[in-house]
Amino acid sequence: MMKMQALASGSNGNAIYIGDGDCHILVDAGISCKRIRDGLKLLGVDPGDLSAVLITHEHSDHIQGLKVLSKKYHVPVCGTRKTLEYIAMNDHDHEIDMSLYHPVEAGKTFEAGNFKILPVSTFHDAADPVCYRIENSRQAFAVVTDTGMVSEEMILKMQELDGILLEANHDIRMLEAGSYPFPLKRRILGDYGHLSNERAGLFLTQILSKRLKFCLLGHLSEENNYPELALMAVKNEIDLSDIPFRSEDFRIDVATRYESSAVYTVTEDEAGCGE
Repeated sequence: MMKMQALASGSNGNAIYIGDGDCHILVDAGISCKRIRDGLKLLGVDPGDLSAVLITHEHSDHIQGLKVLSKKYHVPVCGTRKTLEYIAMNDHDHEIDMSLYHPVEAGKTFEAGNFKILPVSTFHDAADPVCYRIENSRQAFAVVTDTGMVSEEMILKMQELDGILLEANHDIRMLEAGSYPFPLKRRILGDYGHLSNERAGLFLTQILSKRLKFCLLGHLSEENNYPELALMAVKNEIDLSDIPFRSEDFRIDVATRYESSAVYTVTEDEAGCGE
């Protein structure tokens, strides 16, 4: 059985757990070590049992708890070389043991425990950002956030998933009419910013299969989105498309920034087949 839980997802902190009982992975460590520890404890996981922390990119809402977590529990840290170089350069007190850094390369699969992990390049104003596909012999999950647009490579590599956490950052009209300064609006709306609700829904229509059991929408803007609005927009993109699937065919929920999400599980019997 493979499971996913968002310990937190939003512009003030992101940390996503994925595990199967034998292997435990954390995607990003953008909340305090205490919150990570407490969240993992409820899952029956000790932080010291993590096979790796996968870093998508170096922005603070994805790494702010990393130094303490690595220092206390000696957890391996995986990310692209430029991402890790940035983290190391700003680790002035050398809290992270250099031996814990493990550079990975977009497009090249690596292993952590019994998981095969594929980093895939994303489009964000960071050093070398990636999203991740994480799978064992039976099940495949992905975490796709912090990207202003979607490439053919992303669509290709995210086929045949059992579950995904997908960014639905903002409603375009709320952002355009909101109080953010113009340069920030332009950044968020740009190709190296964040996925809107509609773009998230369109991406889903391009990777949907009978295998997908759940989609957890994440990284919602606190100022420029509402959970109900994100759900409605994403479902509308699916239901108005010409694909042979509809939004009621699988579970779609929204992750929150201050509390852990539900635990999403896919059993071996469910993996690879539709319900």
